[in-house]
Amino acid sequence: MRVLGVDPGLTRCGLGVVDGRPGRAGLVAVGVVRTPPDGEPGERLVFLESELDGWLERYAPEVVAVERVFADANVASVMTTAHATAITMLVASKRGIPVVFHTPTEVKAAVTGDGRAGKAQVTAMVTRILGLEVAPRPADAADALALAICHLWRGQATARLAALAKAATR
Repeated sequence: MRVLGVDPGLTRCGLGVVDGRPGRAGLVAVGVVRTPPDGEPGERLVFLESELDGWLERYAPEVVAVERVFADANVASVMTTAHATAITMLVASKRGIPVVFHTPTEVKAAVTGDGRAGKAQVTAMVTRILGLEVAPRPADAADALALAICHLWRGQATARLAALAKAATR
């Protein structure tokens, strides 16, 4: 399975593509889309849309895994993250690619075994899991890869359980 992980953000949006199955993961691509913080919001969103569309075209993921936005005291930050999330959902949905969400705690637990792990620990484990010589930078890139790995390892099992539960109710 090929997964595109997206750590949404309007200034920096982390992207990571991983191939694999539970217990095995390999790096396909990693990067960060950067938009100018002083740019008009609409223009920044259009740029993000174009970049995401290019990644979907280039890497053809079967699913897009996105970090679930959570409430924060900084409403402006939450709103721009939500905008980037919406663009991700729109671009993937136009191509018929399913979008799934994982919480930061779920992602941390999947890659480190500890839902409260710090960014450094997540980055170290992503580097180790993917057998990279150099840690992905910035943290947005590592987080995107962690999202993709999380979905590879947890998302498939969750989807199978949901399908079984649905079949049992018929």
